[in-house]
Amino acid sequence: MNSDAEPETVHSRESVPLVVDLDGTLTPVDTLHEALAKLVRDRPARMLAIPGWLAEGKAVFKRRVADEVAVDASLLPYNEKVLEAIETARREGRTVVLATASDRRTAEAVATHLGVFDDVIATEHGVNVSGAAKRDALVDRFGEGGFDYIGNDAKDLPVWKAARRALLADAGDSVTEAARKDHPDARTVSSRESSLPWLIRAARPYQWSKNVLVFVPVLNPMHLSVQHSLEALAAFICFCAAASSIYLINDILDLEADRQHPRKRNRPFASGRSPVSHGLAAAILLFSGALLGSWFVAPIFAGALLLYVFITINYSIWMKRYALLDVVVLAGLYTMRIIAGGAATGVELTLWLLGFSIFLFSSLAFAKRYSEVVELLDENRPEAPGRGYRAGDQNVLMAIGASSGMASVLTLALYLNSTTASGLYSNPEYLWIICPLLLYWISRIWLAAQRRRLTDDPIVFALSDRASRAILAAALVPIALALWR
Repeated sequence: MNSDAEPETVHSRESVPLVVDLDGTLTPVDTLHEALAKLVRDRPARMLAIPGWLAEGKAVFKRRVADEVAVDASLLPYNEKVLEAIETARREGRTVVLATASDRRTAEAVATHLGVFDDVIATEHGVNVSGAAKRDALVDRFGEGGFDYIGNDAKDLPVWKAARRALLADAGDSVTEAARKDHPDARTVSSRESSLPWLIRAARPYQWSKNVLVFVPVLNPMHLSVQHSLEALAAFICFCAAASSIYLINDILDLEADRQHPRKRNRPFASGRSPVSHGLAAAILLFSGALLGSWFVAPIFAGALLLYVFITINYSIWMKRYALLDVVVLAGLYTMRIIAGGAATGVELTLWLLGFSIFLFSSLAFAKRYSEVVELLDENRPEAPGRGYRAGDQNVLMAIGASSGMASVLTLALYLNSTTASGLYSNPEYLWIICPLLLYWISRIWLAAQRRRLTDDPIVFALSDRASRAILAAALVPIALALWR
Protein backbone atom coordinates (compact mmCIF):
# COMPACT_ATOMS: atom_id res chain seq x y z
CA MET A 1 0.00 0.00 0.00
CA ASN A 2 1.48 3.35 -0.97
CA SER A 3 1.94 6.24 1.44
CA ASP A 4 -0.84 8.27 -0.15
CA ALA A 5 -3.37 5.64 0.89
CA GLU A 6 -2.20 5.35 4.50
CA PRO A 7 -4.11 8.36 5.89
CA GLU A 8 -7.28 6.94 4.43
CA THR A 9 -6.65 3.67 6.26
CA VAL A 10 -5.96 5.48 9.53
CA HIS A 11 -9.19 7.42 9.24
CA SER A 12 -11.37 4.58 8.05
CA ARG A 13 -14.51 3.92 10.04
CA GLU A 14 -13.19 0.60 11.30
CA SER A 15 -9.96 1.97 12.79
CA VAL A 16 -10.74 5.46 14.08
CA PRO A 17 -10.84 5.33 17.90
CA LEU A 18 -14.09 6.01 19.70
CA VAL A 19 -13.59 8.36 22.63
CA VAL A 20 -16.29 8.46 25.34
CA ASP A 21 -16.90 11.09 27.99
CA LEU A 22 -17.87 9.91 31.49
CA ASP A 23 -20.00 12.39 33.47
CA GLY A 24 -23.37 13.01 31.85
CA THR A 25 -22.53 10.72 28.94
CA LEU A 26 -21.48 7.21 29.91
CA THR A 27 -23.23 7.74 33.22
CA PRO A 28 -26.05 10.28 33.60
CA VAL A 29 -24.60 11.46 36.93
CA ASP A 30 -21.66 13.70 37.81
CA THR A 31 -19.16 11.58 39.71
CA LEU A 32 -17.59 14.61 41.43
CA HIS A 33 -20.97 15.69 42.79
CA GLU A 34 -21.57 12.14 43.98
CA ALA A 35 -18.19 12.06 45.70
CA LEU A 36 -18.92 15.36 47.44
CA ALA A 37 -22.30 14.03 48.64
CA LYS A 38 -20.53 10.97 50.03
CA LEU A 39 -17.94 13.21 51.70
CA VAL A 40 -20.68 15.23 53.42
CA ARG A 41 -22.34 12.05 54.63
CA ASP A 42 -19.25 10.15 55.78
CA ARG A 43 -16.85 12.93 56.78
CA PRO A 44 -18.80 16.16 57.21
CA ALA A 45 -15.96 17.86 59.09
CA ARG A 46 -13.78 17.63 55.98
CA MET A 47 -16.12 20.01 54.18
CA LEU A 48 -14.32 22.82 56.00
CA ALA A 49 -11.22 22.04 53.93
CA ILE A 50 -13.00 22.47 50.57
CA PRO A 51 -12.29 26.22 50.13
CA GLY A 52 -8.58 25.52 50.52
CA TRP A 53 -8.74 22.67 48.01
CA LEU A 54 -10.52 24.86 45.48
CA ALA A 55 -7.86 27.53 45.86
CA GLU A 56 -5.28 25.00 44.61
CA GLY A 57 -7.11 24.53 41.30
CA LYS A 58 -9.72 22.16 39.90
CA ALA A 59 -7.35 19.27 39.27
CA VAL A 60 -5.97 19.36 42.81
CA PHE A 61 -9.49 19.78 44.19
CA LYS A 62 -10.65 16.61 42.43
CA ARG A 63 -7.59 14.74 43.68
CA ARG A 64 -8.24 15.88 47.25
CA VAL A 65 -11.84 14.69 47.09
CA ALA A 66 -10.72 11.35 45.62
CA ASP A 67 -8.21 11.03 48.48
CA GLU A 68 -11.09 11.24 50.95
CA VAL A 69 -13.82 9.15 49.32
CA ALA A 70 -14.19 6.76 46.41
CA VAL A 71 -17.21 6.47 44.16
CA ASP A 72 -18.36 2.86 43.81
CA ALA A 73 -18.36 2.31 40.04
CA SER A 74 -20.41 -0.88 40.38
CA LEU A 75 -23.34 1.11 41.74
CA LEU A 76 -23.40 3.92 39.18
CA PRO A 77 -26.20 4.01 36.61
CA TYR A 78 -24.97 3.74 33.01
CA ASN A 79 -26.39 4.97 29.72
CA GLU A 80 -27.46 1.83 27.86
CA LYS A 81 -27.39 3.57 24.47
CA VAL A 82 -23.80 4.67 25.00
CA LEU A 83 -22.84 1.16 26.08
CA GLU A 84 -24.43 -0.16 22.88
CA ALA A 85 -22.37 2.32 20.82
CA ILE A 86 -19.23 1.12 22.62
CA GLU A 87 -20.05 -2.52 21.96
CA THR A 88 -20.63 -1.76 18.28
CA ALA A 89 -17.21 -0.05 18.08
CA ARG A 90 -15.54 -3.00 19.77
CA ARG A 91 -17.12 -5.45 17.33
CA GLU A 92 -15.68 -3.33 14.51
CA GLY A 93 -12.26 -3.70 16.07
CA ARG A 94 -11.95 -0.03 17.02
CA THR A 95 -10.01 1.28 20.00
CA VAL A 96 -12.34 2.64 22.71
CA VAL A 97 -11.01 5.30 25.08
CA LEU A 98 -12.57 6.81 28.19
CA ALA A 99 -11.69 10.52 28.33
CA THR A 100 -12.97 12.42 31.33
CA ALA A 101 -12.34 15.43 33.53
CA SER A 102 -12.87 13.20 36.57
CA ASP A 103 -9.93 12.16 38.70
CA ARG A 104 -8.00 9.24 37.24
CA ARG A 105 -8.89 6.95 40.15
CA THR A 106 -12.58 7.40 39.46
CA ALA A 107 -12.08 6.88 35.73
CA GLU A 108 -9.98 3.77 36.28
CA ALA A 109 -12.59 2.35 38.63
CA VAL A 110 -15.30 2.79 35.97
CA ALA A 111 -13.09 1.34 33.24
CA THR A 112 -12.20 -1.68 35.37
CA HIS A 113 -15.84 -2.28 36.29
CA LEU A 114 -17.14 -2.11 32.72
CA GLY A 115 -14.15 -3.77 31.06
CA VAL A 116 -14.84 -2.17 27.66
CA PHE A 117 -12.08 0.46 27.41
CA ASP A 118 -8.63 0.11 25.91
CA ASP A 119 -7.27 3.27 27.48
CA VAL A 120 -8.16 6.01 29.95
CA ILE A 121 -7.42 9.73 29.74
CA ALA A 122 -8.35 11.58 32.93
CA THR A 123 -7.48 14.44 35.25
CA GLU A 124 -4.09 13.91 36.95
CA HIS A 125 -0.73 15.59 37.62
CA GLY A 126 -2.42 18.97 38.09
CA VAL A 127 -4.05 18.96 34.63
CA ASN A 128 -7.85 19.19 34.55
CA VAL A 129 -8.78 17.26 31.40
CA SER A 130 -11.82 19.30 30.44
CA GLY A 131 -12.78 21.34 27.39
CA ALA A 132 -9.71 22.57 25.48
CA ALA A 133 -7.36 20.49 27.67
CA LYS A 134 -9.22 17.32 26.70
CA ARG A 135 -9.16 18.36 23.04
CA ASP A 136 -5.40 18.93 23.16
CA ALA A 137 -4.79 15.58 24.85
CA LEU A 138 -6.83 13.75 22.21
CA VAL A 139 -5.28 15.63 19.27
CA ASP A 140 -1.80 14.86 20.62
CA ARG A 141 -2.77 11.20 20.86
CA PHE A 142 -4.81 10.68 17.68
CA GLY A 143 -4.33 13.77 15.54
CA GLU A 144 -6.83 16.35 14.29
CA GLY A 145 -9.94 14.53 13.08
CA GLY A 146 -8.44 11.22 14.14
CA PHE A 147 -11.15 10.17 16.59
CA ASP A 148 -14.91 10.09 17.10
CA TYR A 149 -16.21 11.59 20.32
CA ILE A 150 -19.34 10.99 22.41
CA GLY A 151 -20.13 13.83 24.80
CA ASN A 152 -23.02 15.80 26.22
CA ASP A 153 -21.97 19.21 27.53
CA ALA A 154 -20.99 22.66 26.27
CA LYS A 155 -17.47 21.92 27.55
CA ASP A 156 -17.29 19.19 24.90
CA LEU A 157 -17.70 21.66 21.99
CA PRO A 158 -13.91 22.15 21.49
CA VAL A 159 -13.47 18.36 21.52
CA TRP A 160 -16.21 17.81 18.95
CA LYS A 161 -14.66 20.49 16.75
CA ALA A 162 -11.38 18.55 16.66
CA ALA A 163 -13.10 15.16 16.18
CA ARG A 164 -13.87 13.43 12.94
CA ARG A 165 -17.42 12.70 14.00
CA ALA A 166 -19.58 14.09 16.81
CA LEU A 167 -21.95 11.86 18.73
CA LEU A 168 -24.26 13.36 21.33
CA ALA A 169 -25.59 11.62 24.43
CA ASP A 170 -28.31 13.33 26.48
CA ALA A 171 -27.22 16.75 25.21
CA GLY A 172 -29.50 19.75 25.60
CA ASP A 173 -30.97 21.57 22.62
CA SER A 174 -28.51 24.48 22.77
CA VAL A 175 -25.51 22.13 22.96
CA THR A 176 -26.86 20.04 20.09
CA GLU A 177 -27.36 23.14 17.93
CA ALA A 178 -23.84 24.40 18.68
CA ALA A 179 -22.26 21.01 17.96
CA ARG A 180 -23.99 20.77 14.59
CA LYS A 181 -22.45 24.03 13.43
CA ASP A 182 -19.15 22.16 13.05
CA HIS A 183 -20.68 18.75 12.45
CA PRO A 184 -23.99 19.01 10.57
CA ASP A 185 -24.12 15.22 10.53
CA ALA A 186 -23.72 14.92 14.32
CA ARG A 187 -25.66 11.89 15.50
CA THR A 188 -27.69 11.70 18.71
CA VAL A 189 -26.89 8.47 20.56
CA SER A 190 -29.50 9.04 23.28
CA SER A 191 -31.92 11.86 24.07
CA ARG A 192 -32.29 13.58 27.41
CA GLU A 193 -35.69 13.60 29.06
CA SER A 194 -36.71 16.58 31.14
CA SER A 195 -35.44 16.30 34.71
CA LEU A 196 -38.17 18.59 36.12
CA PRO A 197 -40.87 15.89 36.58
CA TRP A 198 -38.30 13.70 38.30
CA LEU A 199 -37.15 16.58 40.49
CA ILE A 200 -40.74 17.19 41.57
CA ARG A 201 -41.07 13.50 42.28
CA ALA A 202 -37.92 13.61 44.42
CA ALA A 203 -39.48 16.43 46.46
CA ARG A 204 -42.22 13.92 47.40
CA PRO A 205 -45.33 16.15 47.40
CA TYR A 206 -47.39 13.07 48.32
CA GLN A 207 -45.63 13.10 51.69
CA TRP A 208 -47.02 16.54 52.50
CA SER A 209 -50.03 14.79 54.00
CA LYS A 210 -47.92 14.24 57.14
CA ASN A 211 -47.72 17.98 57.67
CA VAL A 212 -51.45 18.26 58.38
CA LEU A 213 -50.33 17.53 61.94
CA VAL A 214 -49.63 21.25 62.33
CA PHE A 215 -53.43 21.71 62.32
CA VAL A 216 -53.89 19.44 65.35
CA PRO A 217 -53.54 22.24 67.97
CA VAL A 218 -56.35 24.30 66.40
CA LEU A 219 -58.74 21.32 66.52
CA ASN A 220 -59.09 22.08 70.20
CA PRO A 221 -62.66 23.46 70.54
CA MET A 222 -61.41 26.40 72.60
CA HIS A 223 -59.00 27.52 69.88
CA LEU A 224 -60.90 26.79 66.69
CA SER A 225 -60.99 30.13 64.83
CA VAL A 226 -60.37 31.61 61.39
CA GLN A 227 -57.17 33.35 62.54
CA HIS A 228 -55.69 30.22 64.04
CA SER A 229 -56.70 28.23 60.96
CA LEU A 230 -54.90 30.70 58.66
CA GLU A 231 -51.80 30.63 60.86
CA ALA A 232 -51.84 26.84 60.77
CA LEU A 233 -52.24 26.92 56.97
CA ALA A 234 -49.18 29.17 56.63
CA ALA A 235 -47.26 26.81 58.93
CA PHE A 236 -48.38 23.87 56.79
CA ILE A 237 -47.01 25.50 53.62
CA CYS A 238 -43.69 26.29 55.31
CA PHE A 239 -43.39 22.73 56.60
CA CYS A 240 -44.12 21.29 53.15
CA ALA A 241 -41.35 23.38 51.59
CA ALA A 242 -38.89 22.50 54.36
CA ALA A 243 -39.80 18.80 54.27
CA SER A 244 -39.32 18.64 50.50
CA SER A 245 -35.90 20.28 50.80
CA ILE A 246 -34.93 17.62 53.33
CA TYR A 247 -36.21 14.79 51.14
CA LEU A 248 -34.00 16.11 48.34
CA ILE A 249 -30.95 16.32 50.61
CA ASN A 250 -31.67 12.89 52.07
CA ASP A 251 -31.77 11.27 48.62
CA ILE A 252 -28.55 13.00 47.63
CA LEU A 253 -26.77 11.75 50.75
CA ASP A 254 -28.21 8.25 50.40
CA LEU A 255 -27.33 7.53 46.77
CA GLU A 256 -25.29 4.36 47.22
CA ALA A 257 -27.69 2.79 49.71
CA ASP A 258 -30.66 3.58 47.46
CA ARG A 259 -28.94 1.95 44.48
CA GLN A 260 -28.68 -1.28 46.42
CA HIS A 261 -32.40 -1.26 47.23
CA PRO A 262 -34.84 -3.02 44.85
CA ARG A 263 -37.28 -0.06 44.71
CA LYS A 264 -35.26 2.95 45.86
CA ARG A 265 -32.76 2.43 43.02
CA ASN A 266 -35.40 3.99 40.76
CA ARG A 267 -35.48 7.25 42.71
CA PRO A 268 -34.61 10.29 40.55
CA PHE A 269 -31.09 10.90 41.86
CA ALA A 270 -30.12 7.26 42.33
CA SER A 271 -31.19 6.43 38.78
CA GLY A 272 -29.57 9.54 37.32
CA ARG A 273 -32.83 10.89 35.89
CA SER A 274 -32.35 14.14 37.79
CA PRO A 275 -28.90 15.68 38.43
CA VAL A 276 -27.68 16.03 41.99
CA SER A 277 -26.85 19.69 41.30
CA HIS A 278 -30.50 20.40 40.41
CA GLY A 279 -31.63 18.69 43.59
CA LEU A 280 -29.24 20.72 45.73
CA ALA A 281 -30.34 24.00 44.11
CA ALA A 282 -34.01 23.12 44.61
CA ALA A 283 -33.36 22.15 48.24
CA ILE A 284 -31.68 25.49 48.97
CA LEU A 285 -34.51 27.41 47.31
CA LEU A 286 -37.24 25.51 49.15
CA PHE A 287 -35.53 25.78 52.52
CA SER A 288 -34.88 29.52 52.09
CA GLY A 289 -38.54 30.10 51.24
CA ALA A 290 -39.68 28.00 54.20
CA LEU A 291 -37.42 29.83 56.64
CA LEU A 292 -38.44 33.27 55.40
CA GLY A 293 -42.13 32.38 55.48
CA SER A 294 -41.88 30.86 58.96
CA TRP A 295 -40.41 34.07 60.35
CA PHE A 296 -43.44 36.02 59.15
CA VAL A 297 -45.76 33.44 60.74
CA ALA A 298 -44.05 33.71 64.15
CA PRO A 299 -40.40 33.85 65.24
CA ILE A 300 -40.94 30.99 67.69
CA PHE A 301 -42.37 28.92 64.84
CA ALA A 302 -39.26 29.71 62.77
CA GLY A 303 -37.19 28.37 65.66
CA ALA A 304 -39.26 25.19 65.80
CA LEU A 305 -38.90 24.73 62.03
CA LEU A 306 -35.13 25.20 62.23
CA LEU A 307 -34.90 22.63 65.02
CA TYR A 308 -36.98 20.20 62.93
CA VAL A 309 -34.67 20.70 59.94
CA PHE A 310 -31.54 20.34 62.10
CA ILE A 311 -32.71 17.06 63.60
CA THR A 312 -33.88 15.74 60.23
CA ILE A 313 -30.56 16.47 58.54
CA ASN A 314 -28.69 14.77 61.37
CA TYR A 315 -31.09 11.87 61.01
CA SER A 316 -30.21 11.65 57.31
CA ILE A 317 -26.47 11.84 57.95
CA TRP A 318 -26.02 9.49 60.91
CA MET A 319 -29.01 8.81 63.17
CA LYS A 320 -30.79 6.52 60.71
CA ARG A 321 -27.80 4.16 60.76
CA TYR A 322 -28.55 3.10 64.34
CA ALA A 323 -31.30 0.60 65.03
CA LEU A 324 -34.10 1.83 67.34
CA LEU A 325 -32.62 5.33 67.60
CA ASP A 326 -33.92 6.06 64.12
CA VAL A 327 -37.45 5.06 65.14
CA VAL A 328 -37.41 7.25 68.25
CA VAL A 329 -36.20 10.20 66.18
CA LEU A 330 -38.87 9.62 63.52
CA ALA A 331 -41.62 9.54 66.16
CA GLY A 332 -40.19 12.73 67.64
CA LEU A 333 -40.21 14.43 64.24
CA TYR A 334 -43.90 13.64 63.80
CA THR A 335 -44.59 15.10 67.23
CA MET A 336 -42.50 18.16 66.40
CA ARG A 337 -44.99 18.98 63.64
CA ILE A 338 -47.68 19.23 66.28
CA ILE A 339 -45.40 21.33 68.51
CA ALA A 340 -44.65 23.62 65.54
CA GLY A 341 -48.37 23.99 64.90
CA GLY A 342 -48.78 25.14 68.51
CA ALA A 343 -45.89 27.59 68.08
CA ALA A 344 -47.41 29.03 64.91
CA THR A 345 -50.86 29.55 66.45
CA GLY A 346 -49.92 30.28 70.05
CA VAL A 347 -52.03 27.34 71.25
CA GLU A 348 -50.73 25.60 74.39
CA LEU A 349 -50.36 21.84 74.01
CA THR A 350 -51.23 19.28 76.66
CA LEU A 351 -48.95 16.47 77.79
CA TRP A 352 -51.79 14.08 76.92
CA LEU A 353 -51.54 15.05 73.26
CA LEU A 354 -47.74 14.83 73.15
CA GLY A 355 -47.71 11.44 74.89
CA PHE A 356 -50.37 10.06 72.56
CA SER A 357 -48.41 11.32 69.54
CA ILE A 358 -45.11 9.76 70.63
CA PHE A 359 -46.68 6.32 71.20
CA LEU A 360 -48.75 6.36 68.01
CA PHE A 361 -45.99 7.49 65.68
CA SER A 362 -43.46 5.18 67.30
CA SER A 363 -45.76 2.31 66.38
CA LEU A 364 -46.02 3.50 62.77
CA ALA A 365 -42.25 4.00 62.49
CA PHE A 366 -41.65 0.49 63.83
CA ALA A 367 -44.16 -0.84 61.30
CA LYS A 368 -42.18 0.77 58.49
CA ARG A 369 -38.91 -0.74 59.72
CA TYR A 370 -40.61 -4.11 60.20
CA SER A 371 -41.69 -4.08 56.54
CA GLU A 372 -38.14 -3.30 55.43
CA VAL A 373 -36.69 -6.14 57.52
CA VAL A 374 -39.12 -8.78 56.24
CA GLU A 375 -38.22 -7.58 52.75
CA LEU A 376 -34.60 -8.46 53.57
CA LEU A 377 -35.74 -11.95 54.50
CA ASP A 378 -37.76 -12.38 51.32
CA GLU A 379 -34.79 -11.34 49.19
CA ASN A 380 -32.18 -13.31 51.18
CA ARG A 381 -30.23 -10.18 52.05
CA PRO A 382 -28.40 -10.18 55.42
CA GLU A 383 -28.82 -6.48 56.22
CA ALA A 384 -30.10 -3.17 54.89
CA PRO A 385 -27.29 -0.95 53.49
CA GLY A 386 -26.91 2.24 55.48
CA ARG A 387 -29.27 1.00 58.22
CA GLY A 388 -28.78 -0.71 61.55
CA TYR A 389 -31.20 -3.57 60.94
CA ARG A 390 -30.58 -7.17 59.98
CA ALA A 391 -32.72 -9.98 58.69
CA GLY A 392 -34.18 -11.63 61.79
CA ASP A 393 -34.95 -8.42 63.69
CA GLN A 394 -38.61 -8.48 62.66
CA ASN A 395 -39.97 -10.15 65.80
CA VAL A 396 -38.44 -7.57 68.13
CA LEU A 397 -39.68 -4.74 65.93
CA MET A 398 -43.22 -6.13 65.90
CA ALA A 399 -43.28 -6.61 69.67
CA ILE A 400 -42.12 -3.07 70.44
CA GLY A 401 -44.15 -1.47 67.66
CA ALA A 402 -47.43 -3.19 68.44
CA SER A 403 -46.97 -2.40 72.15
CA SER A 404 -46.42 1.27 71.32
CA GLY A 405 -49.64 1.29 69.32
CA MET A 406 -51.60 -0.19 72.22
CA ALA A 407 -50.01 2.37 74.55
CA SER A 408 -51.36 5.16 72.34
CA VAL A 409 -54.88 3.74 72.66
CA LEU A 410 -54.45 3.51 76.45
CA THR A 411 -53.20 7.13 76.59
CA LEU A 412 -56.27 8.26 74.64
CA ALA A 413 -58.57 6.35 77.04
CA LEU A 414 -56.90 7.88 80.11
CA TYR A 415 -57.20 11.32 78.56
CA LEU A 416 -60.93 10.85 77.90
CA ASN A 417 -61.38 9.91 81.56
CA SER A 418 -59.55 13.04 82.75
CA THR A 419 -60.95 16.39 83.82
CA THR A 420 -59.11 17.99 80.88
CA ALA A 421 -61.35 16.29 78.32
CA SER A 422 -64.55 16.82 80.30
CA GLY A 423 -63.83 20.55 80.43
CA LEU A 424 -63.35 20.88 76.67
CA TYR A 425 -66.26 18.92 75.22
CA SER A 426 -70.00 19.17 75.81
CA ASN A 427 -70.47 15.41 75.42
CA PRO A 428 -67.04 13.78 75.95
CA GLU A 429 -68.57 10.31 76.39
CA TYR A 430 -69.01 10.01 72.61
CA LEU A 431 -65.25 10.21 72.16
CA TRP A 432 -64.88 6.74 73.66
CA ILE A 433 -66.01 5.38 70.29
CA ILE A 434 -62.65 6.50 68.87
CA CYS A 435 -60.75 4.03 71.09
CA PRO A 436 -61.97 0.83 69.39
CA LEU A 437 -61.64 2.52 65.98
CA LEU A 438 -58.02 3.42 66.70
CA LEU A 439 -57.34 -0.04 68.12
CA TYR A 440 -58.71 -1.62 64.94
CA TRP A 441 -56.73 0.71 62.67
CA ILE A 442 -53.38 0.11 64.40
CA SER A 443 -54.01 -3.64 64.35
CA ARG A 444 -54.83 -3.39 60.65
CA ILE A 445 -51.55 -1.57 59.94
CA TRP A 446 -49.58 -4.31 61.64
CA LEU A 447 -51.53 -7.05 59.90
CA ALA A 448 -50.77 -5.35 56.57
CA ALA A 449 -47.08 -5.26 57.52
CA GLN A 450 -47.15 -8.96 58.45
CA ARG A 451 -48.76 -9.80 55.08
CA ARG A 452 -46.14 -7.76 53.15
CA ARG A 453 -48.71 -5.19 52.03
CA LEU A 454 -47.09 -2.25 53.81
CA THR A 455 -44.55 -1.34 51.13
CA ASP A 456 -44.43 2.39 51.86
CA ASP A 457 -44.80 4.84 54.71
CA PRO A 458 -47.82 3.83 56.91
CA ILE A 459 -49.35 7.30 56.55
CA VAL A 460 -49.14 7.10 52.76
CA PHE A 461 -50.53 3.57 52.93
CA ALA A 462 -53.45 4.76 55.04
CA LEU A 463 -54.34 7.48 52.54
CA SER A 464 -54.60 4.92 49.77
CA ASP A 465 -56.34 2.29 51.92
CA ARG A 466 -60.15 2.34 51.66
CA ALA A 467 -60.69 0.86 55.13
CA SER A 468 -58.37 3.45 56.74
CA ARG A 469 -60.27 6.28 55.09
CA ALA A 470 -63.55 4.78 56.31
CA ILE A 471 -62.21 4.59 59.87
CA LEU A 472 -61.17 8.26 59.72
CA ALA A 473 -64.63 9.24 58.48
CA ALA A 474 -66.24 7.18 61.24
CA ALA A 475 -64.06 8.89 63.88
CA LEU A 476 -65.35 12.30 62.80
CA VAL A 477 -68.89 11.37 63.90
CA PRO A 478 -68.17 11.00 67.66
CA ILE A 479 -66.01 14.15 67.53
CA ALA A 480 -68.94 16.09 66.08
CA LEU A 481 -71.31 14.63 68.68
CA ALA A 482 -68.87 15.52 71.48
CA LEU A 483 -68.81 19.13 70.30
CA TRP A 484 -72.59 19.35 69.86
CA ARG A 485 -74.21 21.79 72.24
